[in-house]
Amino acid sequence: MTVLGVEIPELYVTRGFTIAIILVVTLVLMRVAGQLVRRSVAASEALPSASILVNITRIAILVIGGLTVLSALEISITPIITALGVGGLAVALALQDTLGNMFAGLQIVASKQIRPGDYLLLETTQEGTVVDIAWRTTTLRTQADNLVIVPNAKLAQAVVTNYRLPADPLAVYTEFGVVYGSDLERVERVAAEVAAEVMAELQPQLPGYEPIVRFRGFGDSQITVLVVLRTTEYGDQYLLRSEFVRRLHARFAAEDIHFPFPTRTVHLVQE
Repeated sequence: MTVLGVEIPELYVTRGFTIAIILVVTLVLMRVAGQLVRRSVAASEALPSASILVNITRIAILVIGGLTVLSALEISITPIITALGVGGLAVALALQDTLGNMFAGLQIVASKQIRPGDYLLLETTQEGTVVDIAWRTTTLRTQADNLVIVPNAKLAQAVVTNYRLPADPLAVYTEFGVVYGSDLERVERVAAEVAAEVMAELQPQLPGYEPIVRFRGFGDSQITVLVVLRTTEYGDQYLLRSEFVRRLHARFAAEDIHFPFPTRTVHLVQE
């Protein structure tokens, strides 16, 4: 075959087309596989998708494509694989921490116990929403909109509280007290009504949930009451609790139900 006056052997032309096709197919597969992995992770409620799985999938396809190109050039890949094995052992010894974090990240993603979007509390008191699980680290976004970078190996070994497992709705506890002379049935009814009103307004995505009102015990000067509300986001609990306290205070004043002041009764015995 002659191109621009230069005679090119047909074998070279064939190999060139073959290599071009392999490269195009490899690039397309990398893009498609990355999107499929993102959708698969998203379907398991891990949003946004963890980048570690996407990157590993793309690199695996790229390596396979490179080996296929070498095979098309009739270059033996056996020595290359052998060299990669020996070199890989040396690299593994030099990069123990990095590889440990990478495999810990894979274990975290595979277990589905920590997912992007979950709100975590670590034993070291750091807390925040999981933004992403990458090669070496997991990133948390705090309530103050700061980022906490945690190595995957440390996260895999840490004691972690996940507020979105086993179910998304988070329990919000609010405790208060009423005087001993209160009508407890009326207290329970009014507290439940106020809690339901707040839930309907601030958490409309939980229409089937009914707030829980329970009497916890006898205090020094009050009967203690616990109210349990629900929210889908960890950060929403503060507004939910604040609004409930504000409305309950106003409703109790209208219903003539009293919160107790600290009191002490002294009995004097005369001989």
